[in-house]
Amino acid sequence: MLNKFSSSGHGEAKVQYLDGDFRVIAPGSYVVCAVSGTHIPLEELKYWSVDRQEAYATPDAVLSRHYPGALKSN
Repeated sequence: MLNKFSSSGHGEAKVQYLDGDFRVIAPGSYVVCAVSGTHIPLEELKYWSVDRQEAYATPDAVLSRHYPGALKSN
């Protein structure tokens, strides 16, 4: 098993999202944002859901996933 700093590989990493941390299960250099499809380099990964086991590229992506319609202006 790899830790979050082991990013050997150039494709998508398989990651287990934990409370306050994540564990790399299969090597890779990025994960994919569940909302936008953006590649997120592992060293820049800051936002994820433990319950949904998915990553997010930005705080806005987190809001739109967990609170649909929250970012829409009236």
